[in-house]
Amino acid sequence: MDKQKTTKAQEMHAVEMMIGYILRIGVIVSTIVIIIGMLLMLIQGNGGYANGMEPHTVADILAGIVALKPYAVIMLGLFLLILTPTLRVAVSIYAFAVEKDHLYVWITTIVLIILIVASVIGYLGN
Repeated sequence: MDKQKTTKAQEMHAVEMMIGYILRIGVIVSTIVIIIGMLLMLIQGNGGYANGMEPHTVADILAGIVALKPYAVIMLGLFLLILTPTLRVAVSIYAFAVEKDHLYVWITTIVLIILIVASVIGYLGN
């Protein structure tokens, strides 16, 4: 019984470390992307779009990234920054499942669904 608790504690520690790693990597990558966008803006002297013509769809943002338009690159960095805690919620579902804490699995799943629905509503609200 003691060995099972130790193994479970070790696995939970590993999951917590993975969650921390995801958060750190997400913030670092998004920061690097935003800085690249800002450097592109300094080099090019503008955001790559006429005033009021910023990209509003994923396809427009991706096309802007391919064309190295600074504003689109910065938007990608912001999207990655927003995605990071959402990914943390998804990993937390796994952590609670390992603990066999079914109540928190359901609660965290509901939170993830709410985050996804809110993101879709926000995207469609443009």
